[in-house]
Amino acid sequence: MNGDSVARVDGGGAAAAEEAEARRGPNASSDTMLDRLGFGTMLDTLGGYFIVIDDIRTEDQWKTIKSALPADKDISSRILVTTTIQSVANACSSSNGYVHKMSRLDKMCSKQLFTKKACPDKYSCYKQPDPAEVLKKCDGQPLALVTIGEFLQAKGWPTGPSCEDICTQIGYHLENDKSFEKMRRVLIHNYSTLPSHALKACLLYFGMFPSNRPIRKKSLLRRWLAEGFVEPQPSPSSPDPIAAFNSLMDRNIIEPINLSNNDNVKTCQTYGMMREFILHMSISQNFVTLFCNDKIEPKYVRRLSLHESSATVVDSFSTVDLSLVRSLAIFGKASQTVLDLSKYHLLRVLDLEKCEELKDDHVKDICNLLLLKYLSLGGGVTTIPRDIVKLKHLVSLDVRRTKVQILHVEVFQLPSLIHLFGKFKLTDIVKPKSEVHEFLSKGKSNLETLAGFVTDGSGGFLHLMGYMNKLSKVKILCELPAGCADRTDLKEAIQQFIEDEKQANIGSRSLSLHFGKCCEELLNSLKGPCYLSSLKLHGDLAALPQFVVSLRGLRELCLWSTRLTAGVLEALSNLSYLQYLKLVADDLDKFVVRDQAFCRLLRLSLELQCPTFPTIEEGALPFLVTLQLLCKDLHGLSDLKIEHLKHLKEVTLDPRVTPTTRGTWEKAAREHPNRPKVLLLKSVDAAQSELADYTIASEPAESAIQETSIPALLNQGLVASSSVMREQSTSVLSNMGLSEVSSALT
Repeated sequence: MNGDSVARVDGGGAAAAEEAEARRGPNASSDTMLDRLGFGTMLDTLGGYFIVIDDIRTEDQWKTIKSALPADKDISSRILVTTTIQSVANACSSSNGYVHKMSRLDKMCSKQLFTKKACPDKYSCYKQPDPAEVLKKCDGQPLALVTIGEFLQAKGWPTGPSCEDICTQIGYHLENDKSFEKMRRVLIHNYSTLPSHALKACLLYFGMFPSNRPIRKKSLLRRWLAEGFVEPQPSPSSPDPIAAFNSLMDRNIIEPINLSNNDNVKTCQTYGMMREFILHMSISQNFVTLFCNDKIEPKYVRRLSLHESSATVVDSFSTVDLSLVRSLAIFGKASQTVLDLSKYHLLRVLDLEKCEELKDDHVKDICNLLLLKYLSLGGGVTTIPRDIVKLKHLVSLDVRRTKVQILHVEVFQLPSLIHLFGKFKLTDIVKPKSEVHEFLSKGKSNLETLAGFVTDGSGGFLHLMGYMNKLSKVKILCELPAGCADRTDLKEAIQQFIEDEKQANIGSRSLSLHFGKCCEELLNSLKGPCYLSSLKLHGDLAALPQFVVSLRGLRELCLWSTRLTAGVLEALSNLSYLQYLKLVADDLDKFVVRDQAFCRLLRLSLELQCPTFPTIEEGALPFLVTLQLLCKDLHGLSDLKIEHLKHLKEVTLDPRVTPTTRGTWEKAAREHPNRPKVLLLKSVDAAQSELADYTIASEPAESAIQETSIPALLNQGLVASSSVMREQSTSVLSNMGLSEVSSALT
């Protein structure tokens, strides 16, 4: 049930003998199973076929089945395939097919199904229990709702407390209760079929995080690397972090929550019974020790996670050996016993950004954790000691959630540091013969991400940037004094970063620049040829800087300005490689997107205070897939003719638009050949963003577009589907509880 995918593949009639023999291969017997079953006779009689193939698990299985099917395209036939794996669904729909993503039950249908199973008819006159906790745990998954409902019914009339009790003991029931046997099989199969121990370790690591809290993808990948589950470069025994993450996504074990500008996953989460299973497995194998009920059992702890305000009982840790802990994460309050960091000898991952008691004194002890690779701080930390230079293995340092405003230059002397996040100034003057200068001038810096530093006219930071040859992502916040006329250092630092010669050494390069009016002259002084794959400009723009037009390879551009003029917009249409464009302004000048303009743009986001949207001519934006119109005062279609956008798949609106406007867009979407989805945008706390730039979560609008039925899909003559986060089953259709859902909702 974990991420059930429905795939339909176009079929055909009897194939020519030569073609069939070629597809079967030289060693295949002509006496195939289809022949023995009289498949040809059936085709002659019926003139076509409709076949359902349940639970295909590999692409090879599909290829074998496909090779045995007739290939006569003159006969109209259909094949419906179910699978739990996205890549398999895509393979089944590789030629003129369709992937239909099955969604969870909504809250109302979930409650209806659970109540039907949990509450016997003979007690129908009794008050029904509040199933809020059960619905939260089941997360719209039919098998989970049916299993828990039947379990509670067997115990008698369910009550609110009994519903809460079972939710706190799901892990125990999954392992020991016969009523959960079917669900247990599904979840164990999902885990045991992971292709490597490394991937299983990556999955169990999700047990470190609290429930219902989005997990930042990039932060997660850096933790996996620090733990040694994955390697920066793939090997036969260990995948790279992105491959491991994509594999779990492909199997629909984890679900994307927020997407970044280029449609990559930004935050993710596990859901429902899979979350409970992961938690139970990680604890039972002593992979993770979770402290959330003021008790802790194992004496030897490898990975310790403290959730919310639970870790206040000192006695709970009196018998625990903390010297072997490799990962420590604190979400909420913690006792001083836990925060005595001198007890941790093998710590590699330290996540204290949500720790409320964290102070500067604790950071002094952190500087003695010599094996530390990942460090994220928060709380009341105001300074990073110079002793941070002792952390020779530190790869990632995140101080965005601290009060640190000034960073000592010794941080840049860390030989393994790759990622540095925060908002800080550098006031120290780097002397030519100092250790830091010698270290950087010899090209020893491995820093790739520097986001972000504040420049106020001093050239210290900017001078150091010139020695950081591996930088690929930079965020600069300009806070120059009003009378500051000398911006030479800033100009030279930016110019050197965007130089075209670097392209051979760095695949992608991103620059985010926050500036005021005083930096407009600086932007216009930058010269091409230059290279950036992503550019984000925050500030008032009277005209588009010339260097932007000359950028080679620019795929992502985001502009924030009070007003974007027609001249700026006209210049943007000349960026031929642009794939993502985001414009944020109070209003736009009147602008017409001409035929063939933005010829490669895939995603367009317009965030406006006034509904001054551009006119789109037929033939413009020929490959646009996603359109975001974020303006609460949007009225109707605002003269935007989406029928011209032939590849449109998704329209996102501000959630504050009127029901009439939403309905108008849903109607327009239904009339569009692609039937694009209509979504509402939900803002997310910027703290959840990797660089606190743009983090969003999309929610479907209440629309028939989101509830396309299987029969409707079949009538379209298309092919396959995937979904997110269901328990994987040994037989997808049988474990989905379709019969239960059907009977409950009719």
